[in-house]
Amino acid sequence: MESVLREKSFAFALRIVKLAQFLTRNENEFVLSRQVLRSGTAIGALICEAQYAQSRADFINKLSIALKEANETYYWLRLLHKGEYITEVMYSSIKPQINELIKLLTSSIKTAKQARDKQQNSP
Repeated sequence: MESVLREKSFAFALRIVKLAQFLTRNENEFVLSRQVLRSGTAIGALICEAQYAQSRADFINKLSIALKEANETYYWLRLLHKGEYITEVMYSSIKPQINELIKLLTSSIKTAKQARDKQQNSP
């Protein structure tokens, strides 16, 4: 699961970089593009950090922050769409990717917490 998460978050980050380039070049939009670039690329970076977490708690924390960044990225994407900086087609093509990342992160966090609780409750 973690490998899939790393690959999908990297592909998403690359797409966000291209979106930010489009926004600055074609729409002369710098504030929102910087926000979506920061949060959208942070997701994958945090997932990579989690891979080398110092403990299970650290792992859960890193993934939880990645989930917060994913939710923030979704917000910026919605704002860009409703503000008419990106078209319906653009929004509809990227929305499933961010939704999938949110679902994968939620599932990974839940699994990690269950494993932690199971370990804590074993003799």
